[in-house]
Amino acid sequence: MAERWVPLDIADTDESPFVQFETWFEQAREHLREPEAVVLSTVNEARRPSSRYVLLRHHDGSTFGWFTNYDSKKARDLSTNDHASVLWYVEPLGRQVRIEGTVSAMSDEASNAYFASRPRDHQIGAWASHQSRQLASRAELEERVLFYTENFAGRDVPRPDFWGGFALTPDYFEFWQHRADRLHDRVGYLPNTDGSWRRFRLAP
Repeated sequence: MAERWVPLDIADTDESPFVQFETWFEQAREHLREPEAVVLSTVNEARRPSSRYVLLRHHDGSTFGWFTNYDSKKARDLSTNDHASVLWYVEPLGRQVRIEGTVSAMSDEASNAYFASRPRDHQIGAWASHQSRQLASRAELEERVLFYTENFAGRDVPRPDFWGGFALTPDYFEFWQHRADRLHDRVGYLPNTDGSWRRFRLAP
């Protein structure tokens, strides 16, 4: 089978996994409609895993973050087990990145700033949805949307106390590059005590 993927060697990667992620993220923008979409996996107190897509609304040189209802299933999982993983996949480039670490709530300032930047209908939706809870009907949700639309008419919509951001602080990265014959390239990163990162190759 002819090789169609760009090989990935340790020498091709940056010493910082955060910089390496940013490089791949920027390269993926022209190939994906929603480059921020990642799979977030959590584990509850009964050790049952759960995965769902979230939008990666924050990433810098130390954390990766998303926003949600603090009473959602993922938030309840994180309240009892603060370890989680994020998986980012770029099918056109044959790439994926796995990021594991511990999660904590963002500051009120960060959550307020992001909430204020959202479209008004999204802000109303945050108030109206009891995320992950059972609904008797769609009409029940629409009635709540109407209630909050009328309640906040003519003024800014404040951020609910039950809604905000989470930030994952990584302690492991893995960059995966598709290769011919299932002989994929995998480069892992683990932190050193001095704040740098150790890179290593993994078998496919």
